[in-house]
Amino acid sequence: MYLLSSPFFMVTLEDGKKAVQLARHTITSFIDSTKATPSISSLSELFQDKRGVFVTLHTFPNHELRGCIGIPYPVMKLHDALIEAARSVTHDPRFPPLQTAELDQVLIEVTVLTPPEEITVTKPDEYLLQIHIGRDGLIVEQRFFKGLLLPQVPVEQNWDVEAFLAHTCMKAGLPPDAWIDTQTKFYKFSGQIFTEVKPHGTIEEKHIDGSDN
Repeated sequence: MYLLSSPFFMVTLEDGKKAVQLARHTITSFIDSTKATPSISSLSELFQDKRGVFVTLHTFPNHELRGCIGIPYPVMKLHDALIEAARSVTHDPRFPPLQTAELDQVLIEVTVLTPPEEITVTKPDEYLLQIHIGRDGLIVEQRFFKGLLLPQVPVEQNWDVEAFLAHTCMKAGLPPDAWIDTQTKFYKFSGQIFTEVKPHGTIEEKHIDGSDN
């Protein structure tokens, strides 16, 4: 059980913008200490709350994945978790280390998570009814295997729920049909996504559920 330091509340656009700015500031300072970066204005109490968070890098303008690292559980203050994730994403082991020359060629995206909750089912087929594409992210656990996919991934890949379950299993190093094994546990969470429209540019909240709000 992970307890939030205060009741969960939605992230405002202003705080979302500051989260992305903090991530870019951290990334820039981490890989090039000589490069000047603007200071971040005062942060709200949200950043003292314990939250899970992921930082994702995409190439611009092709929007190819360049890195994605995060802290899935609310075990750290958002401020500290953001800094940890931003530093780590520069060395995502799936990609070469981020270089200074790339700072103006990547988009920074921050996803602030709700606490993961275990999905309780009596039989695996019930997962298909309890998971909603465009709202839920997934964590899978089976013994020492663990994997996570953010809510935006199945939308971007045009997966249905079964494909989402299978790919989350594969992310953990499990067979794609491991979701039907009763020893496999799934947890779901949602997230608010804030992203740069272009490098160093406007920051917007990205809605993946089709809403305009």
